[in-house]
Amino acid sequence: QVQLVESGRGLVQAGGSLRLSCAASGSINVMGWYRQAPGKQRELVAYITNGGSTNYGESVKGRFTISRENAEMTVYLQMNSLKPEDTAIYYCAADNLRSGFRLHPDYWGQGTQVTVSS
Repeated sequence: QVQLVESGRGLVQAGGSLRLSCAASGSINVMGWYRQAPGKQRELVAYITNGGSTNYGESVKGRFTISRENAEMTVYLQMNSLKPEDTAIYYCAADNLRSGFRLHPDYWGQGTQVTVSS
């Protein structure tokens, strides 16, 4: 069982930046983020594998960057050029398979609120 602990929630103005981090209690291949805004479906934001391969959702490409510190079992999400539509609860997630992560990750964090004001 892997536990995920997020940090970095915040309120920021449009155009601003915010960094989220997520620490895992054990080694796992794929780590990343989903988000869910009120009244909307859950959306894959980004993920990164142990080997450093990354994948981004279309709505965040070019603005968000995911990175990983394997020794610390921590993943980071640097969010730049934030827009009001980025407002959501962001969930750290993890799975040993990329296919599993894309469908429904095995492990989830508690979620952290990100609010972008216009």
